[in-house]
Amino acid sequence: MWAFFAFLSAIFAALTSILAKIGISDVNSNLATAIRTLVVVFMSWGMVAITHSFSGISDISRKSWIFLILSGLATGASWLCYYYALQNGKASQVVPIDKLSLIFTFVLAYFFLQEDISAKSMIGCLLITIGTLMTVW
Repeated sequence: MWAFFAFLSAIFAALTSILAKIGISDVNSNLATAIRTLVVVFMSWGMVAITHSFSGISDISRKSWIFLILSGLATGASWLCYYYALQNGKASQVVPIDKLSLIFTFVLAYFFLQEDISAKSMIGCLLITIGTLMTVW
């Protein structure tokens, strides 16, 4: 089931890029990011309400709070940079560079989560990097 939702995530991410590029044509990228974030906040808390998940908030550990907050800060920084790049560049160039996050995730997962990287994954990462460079330049 996770793969289905990962696939949906990719589709929605693609839609996000195209819709954002159209939407930010006459809007400051920081303001556009704030508007997008507000929509995400309402959607997220709406899902918490629909699924009756409020009670879990008191069970969150201090460590989880710290890492969720750091993740939120990283997300905010990513979105601000992404929208600025999208506003000033071509979607067909910005999006592939943004998706290099896959490569960075492999590297960070190896160092911080002790996840193995197989030879097949390394080759895939190399091909993604080459493909991105060919697409952008």
